[in-house]
Amino acid sequence: MYTFPAELASTAASLRAGEMDLFEYINRICDRIEQVEPQVLSLLPETQRRERLLSEAARLSAQYPDPKNRPPLYGILLGVKDVFRVDGFPTRAGSRLDPELFAGPEAESVTILRRSGALVLGKTVTTEFAYFEPGPTRNPHNPAHTPGGSSSGSAAAVAAGFCQLALGTQTIASIVRPAAFCGIVGFKPSYGRISAEGLIYFSPSADHVGLFTQDTAGAALAASLLCRHWQPPREPLDDPVLAVPEGPYLDQAPEEALQAFSSQINMLRQAGYRIVHIPVFEDIELIARRHRHLISAEIAQVHAAWFPRHEQLYRSKTVELIREGLSVSDAELAEARQSQMELRNRLDNLLREAGADLWVAPSTSGPAPKGIEYTGDPAMGLPWTHSGLPSISLPAGRSTNGLPLGLQLVAPFMADEKLLHWACRLDEALEYKQ
Repeated sequence: MYTFPAELASTAASLRAGEMDLFEYINRICDRIEQVEPQVLSLLPETQRRERLLSEAARLSAQYPDPKNRPPLYGILLGVKDVFRVDGFPTRAGSRLDPELFAGPEAESVTILRRSGALVLGKTVTTEFAYFEPGPTRNPHNPAHTPGGSSSGSAAAVAAGFCQLALGTQTIASIVRPAAFCGIVGFKPSYGRISAEGLIYFSPSADHVGLFTQDTAGAALAASLLCRHWQPPREPLDDPVLAVPEGPYLDQAPEEALQAFSSQINMLRQAGYRIVHIPVFEDIELIARRHRHLISAEIAQVHAAWFPRHEQLYRSKTVELIREGLSVSDAELAEARQSQMELRNRLDNLLREAGADLWVAPSTSGPAPKGIEYTGDPAMGLPWTHSGLPSISLPAGRSTNGLPLGLQLVAPFMADEKLLHWACRLDEALEYKQ
């Protein structure tokens, strides 16, 4: 096991106050990366990483000598999935294409975090163009297993303690799945709530920019900086009523995953939370088909200038999806886009009619699969991504083979603030040890 405690909120507070020396912190993490990264392979290689970070830390320290004036993420190390443009780093999007094809202004989310005091640790490994062709990254809990994808390197780097915060993206389940597999927190906001400017898109209508931390308090801190028009609850919130989505959606999960989910629900019930059951997703196969039409058609559009010239450099699963997307009709694509809003409204209305506050569901269809060629089934994340609702995966126990499991909370559209507030509370009721 190559995991290591690295909570964002407490580390940020210590660095800001000067209780933790910034340069010792960077050297300690760089030492750990040198020891552990050869087994985890979560970061894109960089020959002078330590020297660069120490130089950037010196400039940051000189800029903010007074702890009282330091920004919220002063000195925090940030991992960035290699589909975001970052000044000073090439962008390859997990592919063999020339990085010059993807050159452009830095991603707005990266710039926001840098202005908040974060130092970019480096680029993290992604599957090719954030789809299914994996990189070399392994699960820090057991290197014989996948860390999930497509944000594989971001999740693994946070779990391994290389950085307290990492950026990722989700087009189907690429934040909640690797977060669950790696035993950390993964937050996907409402669609469009965090800027996607500067992203190498997979599917512009489905791509969500999100983040990974080890702690819910840290996720709330980072979300408050990244999410547009963040307004924390002004008054205390009652405990949320939790809704279980009964029906064909849950039926997709194997028995072990359903038993684990049942145990998680019982744990929350024993902690005093009210649970309701709502029949939903009778049309889950249609939702999945429409989402497939959406993302395949849009990846074909995104790659319209690159694919014809460089097809030989693309890997087979990506080629298959792009070719599939070329056959999606304009009518099918329009129907898929319209279904996103229809599903969003339906899910929000069902919650309101039942007097519930949050959907609760498995983050994944089980623990991380063995091997790294298959990044896992994204079915548990798909409808929440298609509808653009905010979701978060919390560490929630372990499977029979000892690997982590996650629990997914989903809020109504644009209720990200309440979701993070409640996630911090529910996290205390879920038994999990790193």
